Amino acid sequence: MKTYIGETGLDNTFQESFKKTTKCPKCGGNARIMFVGCEDYPEDKGNFICDLHENMKDNKYWVHDAIACAVYLCEDCFEAVAELNQA
Repeated sequence: MKTYIGETGLDNTFQESFKKTTKCPKCGGNARIMFVGCEDYPEDKGNFICDLHENMKDNKYWVHDAIACAVYLCEDCFEAVAELNQA
């Protein structure tokens, strides 16, 4: 997984670009981007988060493909907020 600090990683995603800020689900405040992590290994090389658990085992959700994850920090309550998408 490659890690991108701050806004440099907003376009390192498998879907739509991540936003610079997002609403904190805990307090409703403004959460600002800290970093983006993006799995970018060639197929069948390296470890993937989707391999940690089986999707829908015992009716529990898990990711089914490589992911990109944006992590934000709320400027009001200091709560970490994460958003992810899949390839």
